[in-house]
Amino acid sequence: MAAVASASPLPAAGPPSSLSVRTAPASAPRVFRAEAMRTQREKEQTEVAVEESFPFRETAPPDEPLVTAEESWVVKLEQSVNIFLTESVITILDGLYRDRNYARFFVLETIARVPYFAFISVLHMYETFGWWRRADYIKVHFAESWNEFHHLLIMEELGGNSLWVDRFLARFAAFFYYFMTVAMYMVSPRMAYHFSECVERHAYSTYDKFIKLHEDELKKLPAPEAALNYYLNEDLYLFDNLYDVFVNIRNDEAEHCKTMKACQTHGNLRSPHSMQKCLETDTECVIPEDDCEGIVDCVKKSLVSKE
Repeated sequence: MAAVASASPLPAAGPPSSLSVRTAPASAPRVFRAEAMRTQREKEQTEVAVEESFPFRETAPPDEPLVTAEESWVVKLEQSVNIFLTESVITILDGLYRDRNYARFFVLETIARVPYFAFISVLHMYETFGWWRRADYIKVHFAESWNEFHHLLIMEELGGNSLWVDRFLARFAAFFYYFMTVAMYMVSPRMAYHFSECVERHAYSTYDKFIKLHEDELKKLPAPEAALNYYLNEDLYLFDNLYDVFVNIRNDEAEHCKTMKACQTHGNLRSPHSMQKCLETDTECVIPEDDCEGIVDCVKKSLVSKE
């Protein structure tokens, strides 16, 4: 994976791509819990474990999707296509944004939130036809899109969207990426989730290399207001500088990567909000959880249920 940060440090002050952040008012109330402070410091010292490459899954560990021998070649083909597409996009980004970190991050965040919109759109369509009755996936994907949205706000405040050409490229790519993901998700949710896993893993690697190369410079810069408003909403994080912000963004991407990995096993995802408020034996409280894997499986199950 090519490194994203150039030999030159952060953007110099002055040009459109320079850093322009607004600090929160000094008088703004900030009450940080001792536990939150301790947790944040531990995060800074601990690197989230995410693989650097995209290996084929010859044998599946306990948390990996289990496939039959007949399906193994299909999985390999899907992963090969995803890896090729991901590496092609990375090559293009390396050429266009080698010396412009914040602009690259803006493009990445604009693209990275698209799959979650696509997943939710398809699941809503399945719900309309009565093929899907599981809220866990929609809740989790919405939470992921909300998180990526605030990453995007942070990059915009840092000046990543200053040039119209960057805005055009990011939004043009996102437009086509949306429809591609919708089609892929309808045909093979496993392939769509693996592709998103590849994208999120690249985002993690990108931020990880960036903060390691520019740690000293980042610690001298203030945290953007968008980051303070989002991460400090419930006093869950402690931010002293821009380095803290990028560490949390990197860790967010690692969590997205793990979620996309878990989603490749059908029915493996559970939302934290899905705990039932009544006993399983109380039939009046049980909500049917119909689901399916792709449009073909959905249609097939709907026809069988009518017979």
